[in-house]
Formats: sequence, structure tokens, C-alpha cells
Amino acid sequence: MPVSSRLPTTNHGALFACQERLPRLPVPELDATLSKYARSLEPLLPPDELAHSKSLIEEFRRSTQGRELQQRLECRAADPNCANWLEDWWNNLSYMGYRDPVIPYVSYHYSFSDDPRCSTAIERAAKLIVGAIAFRQLIVDGSLEPETARTTPLCSHSYNFMFNACRIPSIPSDHCRTSVYSGNETVVVVRSGQFFVFSFFRNGSQLSLDEIAATLEEIVQVADSNAAVPVGILTSDNRDSWARNREVLLGLPGNKELLDVIETSAFLVVLEKELPVTREEFSHAVWHGSGRNRWFDKPCQFVICDNARAGFCGEHSMMDGTPTLRLAEFVIAHAAELPTPSAVNAKRNPEFRALRFQTSPTVVSAVKQSEALFAAAVSKQHLRVLCFDAFGKERIKQLGCSPDAFIQLVIQLAYTRLHGHARPTYESSMTRKFLHGRTETCRSVTSDSVAWCASMADPNMSKATRIKLFRDALATHSSLVKEAVNGQGVDRHLLGLRMLVKQGEAMPGIFEDPAYSYSSHWYLSTSQISSENFTSYGWSEVSPKGYGIAYNICMNCLIIHIICMRNEHGLNSDSFAHSFETAAKDVHDMLSGALYKQ
Repeated sequence: MPVSSRLPTTNHGALFACQERLPRLPVPELDATLSKYARSLEPLLPPDELAHSKSLIEEFRRSTQGRELQQRLECRAADPNCANWLEDWWNNLSYMGYRDPVIPYVSYHYSFSDDPRCSTAIERAAKLIVGAIAFRQLIVDGSLEPETARTTPLCSHSYNFMFNACRIPSIPSDHCRTSVYSGNETVVVVRSGQFFVFSFFRNGSQLSLDEIAATLEEIVQVADSNAAVPVGILTSDNRDSWARNREVLLGLPGNKELLDVIETSAFLVVLEKELPVTREEFSHAVWHGSGRNRWFDKPCQFVICDNARAGFCGEHSMMDGTPTLRLAEFVIAHAAELPTPSAVNAKRNPEFRALRFQTSPTVVSAVKQSEALFAAAVSKQHLRVLCFDAFGKERIKQLGCSPDAFIQLVIQLAYTRLHGHARPTYESSMTRKFLHGRTETCRSVTSDSVAWCASMADPNMSKATRIKLFRDALATHSSLVKEAVNGQGVDRHLLGLRMLVKQGEAMPGIFEDPAYSYSSHWYLSTSQISSENFTSYGWSEVSPKGYGIAYNICMNCLIIHIICMRNEHGLNSDSFAHSFETAAKDVHDMLSGALYKQ
């Protein structure tokens, strides 16, 4: 559960004005979920296994236990003290209780397009900081409007965890610390493994753009002429190890106050020495860098490289991508309107403080161990960023397709061609139309998608038949997404039922069936965040046997961030990129001679 010293904001300003009117996350009808679950298994299992799984599903459907678990879940959802029946379970199982390192397994990144108006890293960083401060102020004073899906307001709860927040490691489960906004108008800057803090509000007024640039210049000078044990790398470790090492840090004189400064700060700014050139180098630099120059537990980390390339790294536990996408778009647009900063024009002298951690042989040893673990984990990540410039959103719409469904089917065709069959696929669907909603799973592999992929390999299949099968699969996928965003998916409901099996009660066969774990083992974990201002965005695979596919659908191109693990399973992101590119062109060619009639 979040630990907060901040006053409740659910009734504060425009951003939270709709919260009390938002519907609660529904509990789907049991029969409907079980039928959908059975259908989702059909393209994934051989006939004998499918028959066995369907018998267990029917057994659960008819059982007293199934009805009892459904009733328990409905009672939980109806509890007026429970904002969202899924929230605590999901946050703990997927994030706070997850013990693997947040890098590379949880955090995500946005790589921003270059800003031709900025020739130095200091200029770029100062502008981004001013933009982030402006966005934060809209939250503080409540004037930021809530997001909407068309005319439907979306839940603003996650904005409580954007600024002046930090994930805190603890055993057996982490928590989120949020701090009051007033009095914590501070930015922590990391350079050369060292931490510095400055206040952006001094003597009753905000620092100017020039004053922030002057502050950053002096921080870089100090950092680059000194050295320190890079304690930030500890945040990249296994969460239990980091929790224990944090206690060691806290036991040394003065460190508690330094940790408080970092954890309560508004956001983090990373000034990297790296000079990334390729898309892959850029993604790695923004996502994690060397690991020594970060505090990965901060939800908002703006990363600026020495060649003025910049981006954002987000800790995922309390916020999904849509709020930070909004933040990034605002900051980029705001920065574009600012003049070029000049430190020599600063009216006030820079004031900042170096955060010098006390370290001991135990801390130094822990840092070395964390460095080794980080290097091993990152080295296994095989990344390819594909910029597919043959067409984009505009052309896909001309072909009469939902851009998201189009990409999902291309992904299925690319994977099937590369590996010979379909595998369980996750697409994230946003449920923020509900109070404290986050995501639901869209199970992208369907009988229709498998039939269409098979038709593409059949030389005797006519083009007209292929197009019909494609349109059927497209419609099915769009229908599943609609169900998911309306809280009518399969996976979260089944999770809720399983969580309510009490100690001493028999676990229903449906949950002990190997098909249950297999069908939710995501060989393809996919999600869309689209912005014309990003050169890529992404995160890691969620299975050592699978790929992470993050896609950005731009008007005239597709940017696909493909990642997998270098291991005994032999996956290759370059091969997947080639297969995707070929599949996308084949689908375009298949449809281009038969344009959709509105």
C-alpha cells in the first residue's frame, strides 16, 4: 500500500473533479468470462488438451465453489471502502511484491526526438526541467484537466504518484512513498555517479531558465572533477537485496537525510556522459545507461546525454504509460516555446548541494555486486528498434483498418512465420474509465487470427479469402479490446476468483490446469504508446522465452521496439524485425488492391 504524507487530492481542482462520479471496476458475469476463456484456449492447445481444459472449465461453471468465489468477489467490489476490487492485488503481485530488479524487468523509457534548437545537454536539460516544473504546478494547483477517452473522463488517481514520490524497497513487498508538494520544490541531479539537489523555488520565486542552466553547469563541473561510490546502482538490484542494503545505508551517519532528499524530491534529472548515435544505443542510454548514474525508484527520471539527446525513464509500479505520455508531450511542447538558455544571463548565483553518502566496506561490496548483476542482466537484452517507414497510421486507416488491430495481426503473422505457430500474446488495454483502473489483458491470439495466418502460408488460398479472414480477425481483435477496456476481459476476473480461495480450501481444477498458466505465459508482451515526438519507447520481455514488443504508430511510419533475452531459447530481435517488416508489407499489398469501402 502507498505510504503518503500528502493530503488526499481526490476533491482538489479540475484534475480530480470527476473522481467521485467514476464507475467502479465491474465484476464480469462468471458464465461470460468462462466462455471467453474457453475460446481463448482454442487456438493455443491441441485437441486432447483443449477437451480436458474445457471439461475443467465446465466443472467450475457448475460448481458450488465457482458460484461462491464469484459471490465473494462481488461482495468485495461492493464494499464502499474498496475503490477498486483489483487494485491491491494487482499492485502487489505485478509490482510491489515482484522481487526481480526494476531494471530491466519493470521500468520503461521514452526516447525523445532531437531538438534542433538545443546544441548542448545543459540547454536541453534546462528546458525540460522548466517544462516538468510547469506540469507539476498544474497538478499542485489542480488546474490540469482530467484525461478523457473521447468524452469519457479517465481516472486521475495515478497522478498522485507522479511527482514527489518514490518506490521504497522492503521485504516482502515494496511500497510507494509520497511527500507533500509544499516545501519539496526540489530537483535531484545525477552526474558521474554523484547526487546533487537544488530548489527551483527560491525567495518567493521560481528559478528562471537561465538560472537553472547556470546551476546545471556548475553541477557538471563539480561532478566531473570528483568521484564517489555510485550508490545509485543499488536501486538496480534484486528488491530484497536493495531493501537490505538500504538499511545498511540508513545505519551510516547522515545518510537517512540524504535518502529523504532523493525520495521526497519532485523528480530526477540524469546528466549522462554517453553519446548515443543509433536507435538502439539511444534506447539503452535512456532506459538504463551504465546503471551507476540513476535512482531507478523515482517514477519520473529525465535523462539527457552529453550530445543533447534526451528521454524519460519511468518506474512502473504506481503509474502506467498514459499519464507519463501526457507529461512527456507537455514537457516537449513547453520546451519548444522557450528561448535558448544562457547561464551568463542568470540573475541569481547557483545554489545547490552535493549529497555525499557515507559508505562502508559493506556498502562498497554491495555496490560491486549490484554492478555485476546489472551488467549481466542488461547484457542479455537483445534490442532492435525498427523504424518502418513504408507507411503508418494514415495509410492503415485508408485501408479501412484499426491501426492497433492492424499492428497486432502483423505481429501475429511475423511470429508465426518465424516460429511456426502462435503463442499466448498479451496486449495491454487501459481500464482508467473506472475508479483506480489500470489495465486489462487483451488475449490477441484468436481462432480468427490463427486461421488468417495459416491462409497467408497456403499457396492455394485466394486473395479474396485471405482478405476476408483478415477482416474477420481484425473485427474479433477490436471486439476483444473493447471488452477489455470496459472491464470485461478474462485475466483479471480469473485472478480475482483465484485470490479468494481461502486457506484450507481446495484450489479449483481450472486454476491447476497447465493450460491456465500456459495461456497467461506471455511469449509476446505488447503495448502501444504513440507519439510523433518519440524515436522509440519500450521495456523488456516478460518471459525468457518471449519478446517484448512496444510500438509507436506515427502518421507516416511505425516504430517497433523489439526485445528478447539472449539465452538457450535462441530468440533474435533482428530476425523478428525482419519478419515484421516483411509481414507488414505483405498485409499492405494484400489489402491495397481492395480498398475498404466506407
